[in-house]
Amino acid sequence: MKSILGIGNALTDILAVLPDDTLLKEYHLPKGSMQHVDMETGDKIWSTLKEVGVKYVPGGSAANTITCTAIFGMPSGYIGKIGNDELGHLFKSAMEQFGVKTTMLYGTKASGRCMVFISGANAERTFADYMGSALEMGPDDLKQEYFEGYDYFHIEGYLVQNQDLILKAVQMAKAAGCKISIDMASYNVVESNEAFLHNLVDNYVDIVFANETEAKAFTKLEPREALEELSKHCEIAVVKVGKDGSMVQQGDEYYFIEPWPAKAIDATGAGDTYAAGFLYAHSLGMPLKVCGEIGSIIAAKVVEVIGTKIDIPRWKDAKIEIKKLIAENS
Repeated sequence: MKSILGIGNALTDILAVLPDDTLLKEYHLPKGSMQHVDMETGDKIWSTLKEVGVKYVPGGSAANTITCTAIFGMPSGYIGKIGNDELGHLFKSAMEQFGVKTTMLYGTKASGRCMVFISGANAERTFADYMGSALEMGPDDLKQEYFEGYDYFHIEGYLVQNQDLILKAVQMAKAAGCKISIDMASYNVVESNEAFLHNLVDNYVDIVFANETEAKAFTKLEPREALEELSKHCEIAVVKVGKDGSMVQQGDEYYFIEPWPAKAIDATGAGDTYAAGFLYAHSLGMPLKVCGEIGSIIAAKVVEVIGTKIDIPRWKDAKIEIKKLIAENS
């Protein structure tokens, strides 16, 4: 089976379900926002959350995708930077428990964490991020040997702000013969790195995953036209339109992918798992439409749980549905 390597910000998600918005107000976190916090504030919030009761999950966009590809059975590797501390060791061991081969680098700061507050009737998410050691990863950390033997290399868009790191990574991945995919991650990242991203996609990237706001930031067009434009710059373009489904295009081949039925309670990680399903199917040589459908099936499972990790019963259901789809198209 083909293998995949991911690179990303190694962050531990600290999930807390809050009874009300008191804590958000206390730390000046606008509901539904994503705020970066310093180490002192991050530690204070973490201490407070421990009293509320928290769940720890290894996170970061690429880590979520790579965890899923490992569960699908793809040989999967991950490069990230952590601190030599409790959260860092937790991140590394949790990834390895899922079968991921980790190349964990150690920074001088504490391990990065993403504190996720889930509150209100519709389980709205508010984020407080402390990036810590994750931000210390640089081009000098990379070695060609890390990339050898992998068929795919997957990048999370959040890393694009570290342009020297990403440029060296894609050059090494290309030298190793990898097919390169990127998840654009956030429209504001796209806006602030537009010229670099265009150069990256044109010269190195084979598969682009974007949601409608990211696709618009990249192309200045609405979703369908954005997909068309994106597909001119890479081999395969994917534009996700949330609960309305997704669209995929390769050359003149275009498909609209219906959303898979789900009782959604938390959209965290839906895009990351979609990418995992798509890449897994692509690695098996599945038709383009089937790649999108398998992405849609697995994304529908993650929105039914709080956080980014699908439970065992839902994984079992997904694998049955996916196996059937693969058999019909083999």
